[in-house]
Amino acid sequence: MTRFTQAELEAARDRLVPDVVADGLAVLFCGINPGLMTAATGHHFARPGNRFWPVLHLSGFTPRLMKPAEQGELLSYGLGITNVVARATARADELSAEEYREGGQLLASRLTEWKPRWLAVLGVTAYRAAFDDRKAQVGPQERMFGDTRVWVLPNPSGLNAHRTAATMAEEFGRLRVAAQD
Repeated sequence: MTRFTQAELEAARDRLVPDVVADGLAVLFCGINPGLMTAATGHHFARPGNRFWPVLHLSGFTPRLMKPAEQGELLSYGLGITNVVARATARADELSAEEYREGGQLLASRLTEWKPRWLAVLGVTAYRAAFDDRKAQVGPQERMFGDTRVWVLPNPSGLNAHRTAATMAEEFGRLRVAAQD
C-alpha cells in the first residue's frame, strides 16, 4: 500500500473523488464523505481500517474480496458508490449541518437522473442529517426518491466500533436479498 505523508493527505482535502455510477444500478452505496486516504488515492473506502470492502464480500454482494482500486468492477455487479458530501475530511464530524443538507438535496436530484433501484446510505447519523429524518433507524426506509427505495446501513468506518464486520454483513445481506426482488 502506498504511504502518504501528512502533508500529502492534507493536500488531498481539495480533490474530488469520482462517483462509481451508471444508470439503473441495483444498489448505489452512499458514503458520508471521502476520507483523506480516499481523496489521496481516488478510490472509495481506501483507508485500511474501513470495513466496506470486506463487508460487501461477506454479505454476498461480490464473489470475492475486492480492493478499493478495483471499484470500477462494481458496475458489473449492478453496484455503485457516491457520497452525501463531496468534501474530503479526516473525520465526518468535521462536516457542517448545512453541508449534509446541501449534499442530501444534490443527491436527491442526482437519483432522479441515475435511477438506481436502491440507495444504501452508509450511516444512520448521516442519513438523518442529510434528509432531516431524526427518527430513522438502520434498515429500509419509507422515503423514496422517484422509484429509488432507500435502505440505511451501518457505517463501515473503523471508527464505528458498535458493530462487527459480521453483524454489518447481516444487514448488508438483508439489502442484497431485497435488491434481488
